[in-house]
Amino acid sequence: MAKTKAFDTQVDRYEGWFEKNHIAYESQLNAVRSVLPRGRGVEVGVGTGRFAGPLGIRLGVEPSEQMRDIARKKGINVVRGVAEDLPFPDSSVDFLLMVTVICFFDDVAEAFAEAFRVLKPGGSIVIAFIDRETPLGTIYEAKKLESAFYREAVFYSADEIRSMLADAGFASTSFVQTICSDPGEMTEIEQVKKGSGKGVFCIAAARK
Repeated sequence: MAKTKAFDTQVDRYEGWFEKNHIAYESQLNAVRSVLPRGRGVEVGVGTGRFAGPLGIRLGVEPSEQMRDIARKKGINVVRGVAEDLPFPDSSVDFLLMVTVICFFDDVAEAFAEAFRVLKPGGSIVIAFIDRETPLGTIYEAKKLESAFYREAVFYSADEIRSMLADAGFASTSFVQTICSDPGEMTEIEQVKKGSGKGVFCIAAARK
């Protein structure tokens, strides 16, 4: 069952994080933009459209009714659904984007298998996630029970993501990262760095 309760009931708080931490948000957008391919893309777990909108992605999947409504007002075509059962035909999408949502999936392996199914040959999956094995990631893990949004989350390491993508059939996984300091204390946009292990906002990109 999709973990949507907090997102249904605290949409304003969710949106407020991006407003309050706008420098971190811009850093995240830049990192995703640096690896995002062209073509017909879908954001899975599109939320309120905070990433799909600025990145020019016009199609999204989202289980939360409240968030779907906001994303639609931003001009995004949002369909109800979950990552483990995507409402798209085989080999129909050029790329899939998932931003800090895999920690809420019921079955990551099944979600990656679904992604592989709907992507065209040569298509890409781009996954932004909270890297557990970073300085900030250890803090997020330790304090997640205090968070309205992350208390049910399961955080992963870059190695775990690489392994699960390989098991689903994906190849050539690479990583970039950003947010090496507390988002609330950032005073300038962070540069996108290759690799993993330092920036808590890590992005894996792999090809079918």
